[in-house]
Amino acid sequence: MNNSPGAVHVRGLHVRRGKTEVFRHLDLDIPRGQITGLLGPSGCGKTTLMRSIVGVQKVAGGTVTVLGEPAGSRGLRHRVAYDTQAASVYGDLTIQQNVRYFARLVGAARADVDRVIAQVGLADQRDQTIDSLSGGQETRVSLAVAMLGTPELIVLDEPTVGLDPVLRAELWDVFRGLAQTGATLIVSSHVMDEALRCDRLILMRAGRIIADTTPDGLLADTGTTDPDAAFLALIERDARGPADGPGAAAGSPEEASADGASHPLTRREAREEASGS
Repeated sequence: MNNSPGAVHVRGLHVRRGKTEVFRHLDLDIPRGQITGLLGPSGCGKTTLMRSIVGVQKVAGGTVTVLGEPAGSRGLRHRVAYDTQAASVYGDLTIQQNVRYFARLVGAARADVDRVIAQVGLADQRDQTIDSLSGGQETRVSLAVAMLGTPELIVLDEPTVGLDPVLRAELWDVFRGLAQTGATLIVSSHVMDEALRCDRLILMRAGRIIADTTPDGLLADTGTTDPDAAFLALIERDARGPADGPGAAAGSPEEASADGASHPLTRREAREEASGS
């Protein structure tokens, strides 16, 4: 196990959306150099937690420390990468043009462009425009952008949604390779079989952490042989316990977008603006 100080340290995190308490008093530590899976059903608070870690979520209280600095600090700009659920690339540009543009923004080496495009399996499509791609391919371009440079912490919000099983397996091989080079990854998913690919598991339900464990520990603790059955067992156990444990209050958060950046609107930003969000 990596004995260096943890990548993320969360204490007493309190987040509200209007009158709804998403988190009341959330505590969490995430070690360096590992893949931590953040798992749970849609609406359980995964994205709100990830946004808090990368510093784009307004919080009502508590502290979030990332790589030794307060979340969202200027010094973390090139040390933390965040890939959202919605693809954040430009539809009228090619894959290569998009990645080159974002490489300049983050100061990544030119050689990184070809590297990340190849890692997500899009080398043969590099000259296609984003508008000509499938939804899964567009998601992979956003992932390539997040992998530019050498970020120490990579936060991926459901990166494998909509991808076929073969590509999902290939991307998890990429994630494992990144962790083996020393990067810390936080990967959210509601697909429980991906739990077995992680080093560490944080399972959430209704805004609370109901388990902080490992894949082997999860199966052993619940006496099950697959992660779906294990999660159902944890839900049943949680339902029998106190309604408000130390994690947080229940809630079904609507995930808000980050403040607009000082560059042309990406496809994601344009869609959000058009819908009035």
